[in-house]
Amino acid sequence: MIRLPVICILVVCCFLFVACGSKPIAPTAVNQSEPDKSQTRKLSIVTKLKENDHLPVTERIALYHQLRKEESALYDFANETELTLYGYSFLWGNNLTDAIAIFKLIIAEFPNSANAFDSMGEAYLQAKDSSRALQNYEQSLRMNPDNFHAEDVIEQIKSPNSKPLPAGEKFSKLYAKKEYWEDLDQLGKKLIAIHPHALKFISKDQFWKNVESKKALITEKTTYAEFAWHCNAIIASLACSHTASSNMQNDYHEYAMLPVANSFPLQVRWVNKQLFVVGPMNNSDQVKVKDEILSINGVETATVISDIFDHIPAQANIQTFKAQHFNTYFAALIPYALGLPNSFEIVVKGKSGALQLHKAERIATELYDASLNSCLKDLCLEIIDESTAVLTIASFNYYEWDSYPVFKAFIDSSMNIINNKKLTNLIIDVRYNRGGSQYPSIYLLQHLMNKPFTYYSKAEFEGKSDKIYGEELIEPLSNRFKGKVYFLIDGNGNSTTGHFMSLVKNHHLGTIIGEELGSNQFCTAGQMLTRLSNTKLVVSVANNTHISTATELPVEKGVLPDYYISQSIDEYLNKVDAVKNFTLKHIRN
Repeated sequence: MIRLPVICILVVCCFLFVACGSKPIAPTAVNQSEPDKSQTRKLSIVTKLKENDHLPVTERIALYHQLRKEESALYDFANETELTLYGYSFLWGNNLTDAIAIFKLIIAEFPNSANAFDSMGEAYLQAKDSSRALQNYEQSLRMNPDNFHAEDVIEQIKSPNSKPLPAGEKFSKLYAKKEYWEDLDQLGKKLIAIHPHALKFISKDQFWKNVESKKALITEKTTYAEFAWHCNAIIASLACSHTASSNMQNDYHEYAMLPVANSFPLQVRWVNKQLFVVGPMNNSDQVKVKDEILSINGVETATVISDIFDHIPAQANIQTFKAQHFNTYFAALIPYALGLPNSFEIVVKGKSGALQLHKAERIATELYDASLNSCLKDLCLEIIDESTAVLTIASFNYYEWDSYPVFKAFIDSSMNIINNKKLTNLIIDVRYNRGGSQYPSIYLLQHLMNKPFTYYSKAEFEGKSDKIYGEELIEPLSNRFKGKVYFLIDGNGNSTTGHFMSLVKNHHLGTIIGEELGSNQFCTAGQMLTRLSNTKLVVSVANNTHISTATELPVEKGVLPDYYISQSIDEYLNKVDAVKNFTLKHIRN
């Protein structure tokens, strides 16, 4: 099953705007109101504007002011985030006229918002009006001195010939020991200040001991890459999957910085606490597929993996998520764990002595498990036989302001087919689903629940003025599926997928098969970008809370399966979907 690469999915778990700029980051819940007049919450003004997108933007803005004057109690006019997303929908579509008009409206409505001026600056920059872009970015920076995005753009406008340091050059850059120490202290303070549950899984005393232990590792020869690896361990100690060092889209990432020659020159996979070669690459003269690696550069494999896991942020430190992450980014994680050596030698089970590996000619990665090949899209319906269907939901990344209607149409069509064929068994495959919006998660639950339910027990974030969709009672749908349901899960399941599966577990909606899910009912989401003063390392920190109503489930574990099925190395190599096959056999028996 072809899945979205982790590089992309890591940023699609919810949607908020970062406080340091107007770059959208993905989180657990869209801060919008469902346009349903039967609810007590105010209606979405953006939904009303979108219904009138056929009108010129001047008329839509006039409608906004008219409704603000006449229907202020009916519509939500306090949701700056939703309006900003509306403006960005035009900016992303290169409709600069509408984007600038909407951003002007936002500035008028929220004159104290640094983010509003940042958004306007970006629109003018895209329109190649550098003078107006500069004015707005400078205003944003005056209002929010921590807006490093605006600071960088201002520098680029004023000094167009100056170029930021490329990742490859920053990899080996040296900073003063004092600068590293200052940044480590700043990192610790920022994490505690921004994250609403920074000390949920670790004590304050232990957290600061971790910071001091990393400071003790700093020497005059410590490179930026090594420093960033130390920061990862501090960040990972919070046990939050929504907090990481520069989450793939900023100036630090193992793959962006690591020279090809320094990457691990084999494709490997961690399966059942063993490390196997699954692709020899340019070392086929040394090893073969399915060789088990016992040590790397004299360090036992289990020790290497343990150190890597200590540097991977995961919700509640769930090990299956860390294993899935390793099996994607092994080529970079292994070198960092070993101190970024210039060469690698391995000891292979059944072979005498150490094998010196040739340097890598390319950086290897595996974005998905090729054995899950029954569906080529994120949404797929597969009819297995006269009684069983498989519904693949590989993403909840369908937001009400964007592609949610696509998800609804797919579910409606699928349920019509399933019900018309009178199928009695439904397999719902949410493996590799890294989260998204609560809207598709709730809509799918409405087809499975047999009684009204509430999705969120708590939803907290800055600027919240009303209940969001999921905090009130939701009715199941009349065309819901009434047969037996089976859920396939894995360690990739994150964020909103944790909410979804926690409610599945709590309401006993079916049989759960696979490995421990990579998340649970507790989700600290949203992301605020912050940057360390000296090294300029960017860190995204969770800044809001979304918890499902399945609060009696243990928060220190992922959602657990009823049948724990993991894939052996032989099943992986032979592209056998062990979890799906077990489920089909279980149904037939």
